[in-house]
Amino acid sequence: MRNSFFCILAVAVLAACSGKRSSEPIQTAAPDWKLGVAFWTFHTFKLPDALDKIDSSGVNYVEGVTFFNAGPELGDSLIGTLSNAGLAKVRAMLDERGLKMESMYVGGDRNIDSWKRQFDVAKFFGVKYVTGEPPVAILDEIDSLLSAYDLRMAIHEHWRGVSQYWHPDSVLAAIEGHKNFGACADLGHWPKSGVNPLDGVKRLEGHIMGIHLKDIAEYNNPNIQDVRVGTGVVDFPAIFAELKRQNFSGHIYIERDAETVPSNLPSVLETIEYYNEQVARLGSATQ
Repeated sequence: MRNSFFCILAVAVLAACSGKRSSEPIQTAAPDWKLGVAFWTFHTFKLPDALDKIDSSGVNYVEGVTFFNAGPELGDSLIGTLSNAGLAKVRAMLDERGLKMESMYVGGDRNIDSWKRQFDVAKFFGVKYVTGEPPVAILDEIDSLLSAYDLRMAIHEHWRGVSQYWHPDSVLAAIEGHKNFGACADLGHWPKSGVNPLDGVKRLEGHIMGIHLKDIAEYNNPNIQDVRVGTGVVDFPAIFAELKRQNFSGHIYIERDAETVPSNLPSVLETIEYYNEQVARLGSATQ
């Protein structure tokens, strides 16, 4: 491991211990690409601890999730079930750390009312869009609901057998005729279904609103969890080059499903360094 990584890690650990953001946050190499961390990366922690870890990484952007434990002060309730007063406390936690939530993963069921509640929560935080996997049977209703809430939705993909959106073509089919839908490209989930992430990014050109930055060790194995970015089968240099070619401008969220001990923070820091190195190689055209 390079010495620079350990320097970054040391700064982050000191910041985490103090409970305050480092005075020199980690910079990203491409300002048009908003590098952040998805809440889910720290899903084994309650919200205050998760936010402290994200804060100590130096990023500015987070993708929230409505089914995240809000912590003991809020009765260990899920964020999506909180009253407006509870949501205000969550927003204060973000503000105290200088973190910006511009998107939120939401999860409703086949009842349109369940999606209304999710959108109410998202609107409370003022997000620019929501991420989720809406049932195909009610896409028209959800599209209309998004219009009413002045929101857009990035359709996310899990793997085959779990998600109806496991293939880029199924995402495109959902987007067609629905003006408020785009795509969230989860780079680490596609290989589980045998889909090359680079091909997926190319297929969804013009529709990608956000990226979930993760890696996986092999293709066609839905039973494995992700690995550290840059150590698996995903060709990130080619994907970053393709995103540059597409003039992508949006969020790239570091997301881990696997748990590491004592937390995924070292993995996040390593990913930030790797990301900056790779994007810097694209040249000044991304600036």
